[in-house]
Amino acid sequence: MSSNSTGKLFTVTTFGESHGPAIGCVIDGCPPGLAIAPEEFRTDLDRRATGRSRHTSQRKEADEVEILSGVYEGRTTGTPIALLIRNTDQRSKDYGDIAQTFRPGHADYTYWQKYGIRDPRGGGRSSARETTMRVAAAVIAKKWLAERHGVRVRGYLAQLGEVVPQGFEWEAVEQNPFFWPHEAQVPELEKYMDALRKSGDSVGARVNVEAEGVPPGWGEPIYGKLDGDLAAALMSINAVKGVEIGDGFAAVTQHGSQHRDEMHMDGFTSNHAGGILGGISTGQAVRASIALKPTSSILIPGHSVNLAGEAVDVVTKGRHDPCVGIRATPIAEAMMALVLMDHALRHRAQCGDVGEIKPRIP
Repeated sequence: MSSNSTGKLFTVTTFGESHGPAIGCVIDGCPPGLAIAPEEFRTDLDRRATGRSRHTSQRKEADEVEILSGVYEGRTTGTPIALLIRNTDQRSKDYGDIAQTFRPGHADYTYWQKYGIRDPRGGGRSSARETTMRVAAAVIAKKWLAERHGVRVRGYLAQLGEVVPQGFEWEAVEQNPFFWPHEAQVPELEKYMDALRKSGDSVGARVNVEAEGVPPGWGEPIYGKLDGDLAAALMSINAVKGVEIGDGFAAVTQHGSQHRDEMHMDGFTSNHAGGILGGISTGQAVRASIALKPTSSILIPGHSVNLAGEAVDVVTKGRHDPCVGIRATPIAEAMMALVLMDHALRHRAQCGDVGEIKPRIP
């Protein structure tokens, strides 16, 4: 398997499987001198983790980060940073009944067709367990972006099935297990998910993510567009089937007079473009949205075939998320942070001597 790396100057390579002994990553290109300690990974890893509530998979991993290289006396050295997390709560026997069967909606069939072999335990490399290391790597990216440029990356669950927020407060997002921006609706979400889990079915979701403080100028005009790289990074997240930058598909029904973000010396009048024009950041908040499909591992029987080419019915047992979008917010934040740090370093490498250009719109 190739293509396990993302980024050009800030490159993250992940490895490991859902039910293997460990997962890990190597971060190449991190600037030296950044203070980092193992305990700094805890908050975001806990935000991503399963078992936080009854509405996610009940797999409970310790997710203790081991820093194997690239850090000396608490600071990055500029050499490759290797991070490792041991898997401690696998239940491979849960997948014994489907080892010879292709689960509909999963990567089982496509992996088999590509490699001629697959790891059926929890989906192996296709499991969302792999995203743990993306979140871990992004802890470093988030800290560097905040310290060097004042960039803040954060996200929230913007839709759960047909339910949408009836209000918005950033402060509410971290106060509930859904990353929902309207606290008064949390009991409604609890009831919704309890009924969904009881039915044995699943549902999709939408997650919005944004970065404030991104200066103008990051990104490339053609093949290295900031929005292009961001879209690819977000699409690489498990279960993501759609990505929007700014207004996204809503732009289809807008007129040019409405969609364009007019400029004045005291600021932009709107941000329909999501903070990116011509592949380059404008200085506004960079905004993106992802659509996640319903979990395919459900208790409702579905038709499929097995390795012998025989028709079978599939019921996926084990510990699964009835809505993967509930845990996707930290992952979306991670991918945006990794892309932004990579582009920050690329911009500094090529255009670091250009400096601030006037006029600059706040």
